[in-house]
Amino acid sequence: MVSTSKKNGRKVDQEAFSLDHWMQGLDSFYPQDQQEKIREAATMALVAHKHQKRASGDPYAIHVFEVADILIGQHLDYESIIAALLHDVVEDTSVTLEQIESIFSRSVSTLVDGVTKMELVRGRPDSQDKSKNKWDNSESLRKMLLAMVEDVRVIMIKLADRLHNMRTLAHLTVEKRKRIAAETMDIFAPLANRMGIWQIKWELEDLSFRYLEPEQYTRIAKLLDERRLDRENFISKVVTILEKEFLKANISAELTGRPKHIYSIWKKMERKGIDFHDIFDVSAARVLVDTVADCYAVLGIVHSLWPHIPNEFDDYIATPKGNNYQSLHTAVIGPGGKTLEVQIRTHEMHERSELGVASHWRYKEGSRYDPGYEQKITWLRQLLEWKDEESDANGFVDRFKSEVFEDRVYVLTPKGNVVDLPLGSSPLDFAYHIHTEVGHGCRGAKVNGSIVPLTYTLKTGDQIEIMSTKAGTPSRDWLNTHLGYLKTSRARAKVRAWFTHQDLEKNIREGKSALDKELARLGLSKLNQETLATKLGFKNAQDLSASIGKGDISFAQIAGAAQDLSTPRNPDTEALQQTILTEAREVQGDVKIYGVGNLLTTMARCCKPAPGDPIIGYITKGRGITIHRADCANILRQGHERLIEVSWSKHQETTYPVDISVLAYDRQGLLRDITTLMTDEKINVLSMNTMTDIKDHKAKMKLTVEVSSIQTLSRLLAKMSQLPNVLDVKRSS
Repeated sequence: MVSTSKKNGRKVDQEAFSLDHWMQGLDSFYPQDQQEKIREAATMALVAHKHQKRASGDPYAIHVFEVADILIGQHLDYESIIAALLHDVVEDTSVTLEQIESIFSRSVSTLVDGVTKMELVRGRPDSQDKSKNKWDNSESLRKMLLAMVEDVRVIMIKLADRLHNMRTLAHLTVEKRKRIAAETMDIFAPLANRMGIWQIKWELEDLSFRYLEPEQYTRIAKLLDERRLDRENFISKVVTILEKEFLKANISAELTGRPKHIYSIWKKMERKGIDFHDIFDVSAARVLVDTVADCYAVLGIVHSLWPHIPNEFDDYIATPKGNNYQSLHTAVIGPGGKTLEVQIRTHEMHERSELGVASHWRYKEGSRYDPGYEQKITWLRQLLEWKDEESDANGFVDRFKSEVFEDRVYVLTPKGNVVDLPLGSSPLDFAYHIHTEVGHGCRGAKVNGSIVPLTYTLKTGDQIEIMSTKAGTPSRDWLNTHLGYLKTSRARAKVRAWFTHQDLEKNIREGKSALDKELARLGLSKLNQETLATKLGFKNAQDLSASIGKGDISFAQIAGAAQDLSTPRNPDTEALQQTILTEAREVQGDVKIYGVGNLLTTMARCCKPAPGDPIIGYITKGRGITIHRADCANILRQGHERLIEVSWSKHQETTYPVDISVLAYDRQGLLRDITTLMTDEKINVLSMNTMTDIKDHKAKMKLTVEVSSIQTLSRLLAKMSQLPNVLDVKRSS
């Protein structure tokens, strides 16, 4: 049998709402006694929210009925529907949890309480205050996870609540739209994906994308609309062809045209760097069959009819995704030379992909074991263990986000067990996933039998063997994000936890040494460390050193703070500066000169200042103002009467020449490795001089490169120092 189908959902009539009308049709989902309880809850919600309005002007009660309808469409049990109808009464009205428990059940009151606690994200970081650039919601997130483990229906209700809020987001201010859309994209859509609820996940992503990137959303929507009629005719032709072939093969199948989601189109365009017209699955068909054997039979028919597009086939039946999603995906050159994606799965796989954990209640009624549901609950329990490893809210939320995002890589242990890791993971991430002690003692790795660097990026199908020692300890370099040892928040948290438990004095001593080394490498040795500590939010330099020693702060943050620091005013020039500090004018888009109008500026060749360096201007005779680093030896010898205060503009995008000196044992390929690194980092090399001492086989190099900021320079120096045979690399004074 071949058929086409279109999903129909319940819809609340907002203009003429009637409880009796809303109750119609529930008999196909719930028996009579359960319907009566649902009616009782609906009546309570109507009374409790009687005088409340939403931002759109609609009665607030309409919202809870819409949420309930989403869950009815997901086939959730009647207790979930009751909790959805009452999910806001405790927080917004005088109704109490005790009343709900006495009228309905303890289970319903627990669900309502769990949803109330899931007011997850109270606010987004304040872009004007970098010190607040983290979320203070760690405990709320843990409560949410705990509620989900106790009863996963809580997350279903919350996702339905968020989905309807997103559908009505247009009635809020632009600022609120973007904040809520960002919350949804960061937390709720990935969580829906991880829980396998694709139907809700896709809609949350599209709605969030609509408000976060309105121009891109509108452009893709218009392109889809322009091709809609052609696409429908094309899919109709494909269905007709497949119907005949399936009848010949005696395969019972259900065929549908699958709508392509706008956000997934944009994401694929961004990831692959391609145009809309190069997307192969804008036109797509979905085939539902009875058995796994039929899935592969259908795949064979599709590939026999049309040429398969290389690298566009995925077997998620043999290797399911992390959220237990199963399906065959293939792309072919269909009728008329048009590209077509075909998804093939069983009816059971389709139900699981559309409903996710909600499908568990279907299986529960039939007393069937649902391994997908149990797998997700196990994952949720593992999340709760993080609280012992994460020291702050920011790290906990970052780790949560990295775990729920959909991009994953599947690798193998030496015994052939599959390990699920975030995309971009390294062998070191794999080691920490296996066991904390394996990670701490890791000293090397083999991928597919060959030794690889610990910074190697794992690919799906790789088999990894970790070479470790029992007495091993983590390296502080592993926490340097520039070096690429660790990609996952989970592994970084374990390394930070190890350093946190080390002796405080040792952390201060090692942190101070590391800070001195980094500042020297950047040519910022004279930077006041107390001022730097204050800029980074620490009481003093000792606390900053301790934090570096524990691995709580990165050198990227230190470089950023150094760049933000302004030049301290020289007491001897105070009187002069007071007379001219009347206005600031931007010159050439990169330097501000105070109080003297639009003058010609040039960068001093002796010290080559880069953005973020403390700088000062020197008034020349007939050549405008020369910009020097504040600690430049040449400028320190000049008289104060010709010095003038200058600073970097906040909006410059200029690159600046910086001298770098490298000391290394000479070897074949050294120069090639350095130039390759520069190319990878998109750094322009202006000049390069090399001299090798044949007695000690040491090569001394001096390079002049163009960088846009101190952070860029810090990353470059860190990566150069990791090259084989490099002994020392730093900024030349």
